[in-house]
Amino acid sequence: MRARKRDWIDIGLVAFTVLFFTFMLAPIIVVVVVSFTSAGYVAFPIPGWSLKWFANIFAYQPFVSALKVSIGVAIAATLLSCLIGVPACLYLARSRRAWASAVMTFLLSPLSMPMIVIGFASLFFLSWLGIGISFTALLITHTVVCLPYVIRTVAGVYAGLPSAYEEAAAILGADPARVFWHVTLPLIRPGIMAGALFSFLTSFDNLPISYFFASASTGTLPVVMLSYLENQFDPTIAALSSLQLLMAVIALLIVDRVYGIDKMTVAA
Repeated sequence: MRARKRDWIDIGLVAFTVLFFTFMLAPIIVVVVVSFTSAGYVAFPIPGWSLKWFANIFAYQPFVSALKVSIGVAIAATLLSCLIGVPACLYLARSRRAWASAVMTFLLSPLSMPMIVIGFASLFFLSWLGIGISFTALLITHTVVCLPYVIRTVAGVYAGLPSAYEEAAAILGADPARVFWHVTLPLIRPGIMAGALFSFLTSFDNLPISYFFASASTGTLPVVMLSYLENQFDPTIAALSSLQLLMAVIALLIVDRVYGIDKMTVAA
């Protein structure tokens, strides 16, 4: 009786897993397939195959300009997040002072706040400072939401490392700069790589914050895609979404080839 009950539980778990992955993957598969349709409208199943909607992406100049802006702000926000986040983690992760935990919580707080609230508040605050709607304002707000990913991954790695490695290097005569470059940095590299990847993807795909700072020169790809959908509903957006998915997959494959996704997963 128990064996039969266990079999039913196993069947139920398998069925639930299959349904869960089907629910998650089916919309993505439909979008990818629709991006290759020969029809001039969105429909599934598709009547035929064509690459014309991918060509339409590069023929529509606002998409090309927005792609450049998105890549530029994502790279810059990721670099700034690493430059700010790594030193902060090295100081706060092992600190036993009472305020260190409060500062760490504050740096991670954007993860628990709605991005639309951050974007709305940032627009008013940066406008009050005189920055207004500009690439600088866009970069600042993207850095704010990207920074917690670097903080969380690097702090998790650094806090779990024995301090004996750095102490041994210092005892052997290495100055703080050499200790960091030759000992600490190689050890926390998985956390930095994981945080940088999450930061880039978060910035590149961000819509709620980017929408508040959109202009002719600062419109990111998600904002332009939303604007395009308001006026047209053709498979161009599906093709562009497929390209974004391909970029994310390629980035993961490159990182896995160079460093290893398994190490990044452990770090995160």
